[in-house]
Amino acid sequence: MTPTPVFSRDAPRLAAVHAQAFETPWSADAFAEVLAGPGAFALAVGEPGPVVGFVLCRRIADEAEILTLAVRPADRRRGLADLLLNKAMALAAFAGAQAMFLEVAEDNLAALALYAGAGFVDVGRRTAYYARPAGAVAARVMRRDLNI
Repeated sequence: MTPTPVFSRDAPRLAAVHAQAFETPWSADAFAEVLAGPGAFALAVGEPGPVVGFVLCRRIADEAEILTLAVRPADRRRGLADLLLNKAMALAAFAGAQAMFLEVAEDNLAALALYAGAGFVDVGRRTAYYARPAGAVAARVMRRDLNI
């Protein structure tokens, strides 16, 4: 599968995948709003059929941020998250970003392994950042240089 760009009109499809991947999903309106903003871009896999995974990013000046990355549970462990992450980093670098940042729940071991494997390193921590039914979880703030 090759990641393809998606836009505000695709917000309901992104929201549907996000709802399968996260306990606290974003709404289609939230996706549409972010995608309509400056510097936002998203890539999805699954085209031309249903979206099975996507990454949503934003670039401002020489920095980029992964806002969310989701793959449907049934489609995990196929390398799709890695594919999306690498394509997003390449696009951000091509657009002039020197570094990419993200926040990830410290209890999301699969995502932490993905990001560490892609060269992201811890640069901070946000206490009680993600709401969970059993109590809030901290976020690890991670960074990767893109000009390497």
